Amino acid sequence: PYGKVKKVYSVNVVYFSLGQGDDYIYQGKLDFRGLHLEDRLGLSLKQQQLFNIEEVYEIFPEYYVIKVNNFNDVAKNTLDEWIYFLKRSQIKEEFTALGLAEAKENLLVDSLSEEERANYLRFMENRRYEISIIESSRSEGRLDGLAEGRQQGIKEGIEQGIKEGIEQGKQLQNINIARTFKLKGIDIETIAEATGLSRTEIEEL
Repeated sequence: PYGKVKKVYSVNVVYFSLGQGDDYIYQGKLDFRGLHLEDRLGLSLKQQQLFNIEEVYEIFPEYYVIKVNNFNDVAKNTLDEWIYFLKRSQIKEEFTALGLAEAKENLLVDSLSEEERANYLRFMENRRYEISIIESSRSEGRLDGLAEGRQQGIKEGIEQGIKEGIEQGKQLQNINIARTFKLKGIDIETIAEATGLSRTEIEEL
């Protein structure tokens, strides 16, 4: 059971003077000492092999304190890039740290005026809604079209009939998708691109 326990890392970002020290990153590891014999708790050779570690602290939580105000603004690695962002609320073009692209987008949104931010959020919500409609409509059209095509194939009762039924099912799928899109108010160009139907076919639905 212990082998499946995930190690915990506690990262604490502070903007105030926490203790004395000039570094900007401090690491803390658990060290267990006997209260009476003052011996240090260690792992047996079998435990080391089982957990693939050498020291007890590698099992228990590890702590990091980031003193943002002590950072000298020189980013030497991706962690420094994040600390620079936390301190300056800025992201340089050359930064490559994972997750900074999303943070940069949020920064841009935060810098907008209240009206611009509302318009942006409304646009993103409408975009997500349209994508949701398209995906659900595809699913509905696929199910309806395949069901009708399969029924036609069964009626024919021969291999050619099944083949034709599948082909008709695909066509019916596109027609059902197009019909649903029209009901949702999606423009004809988008419907044609999504279904492969001609403008005339769509207008006649």
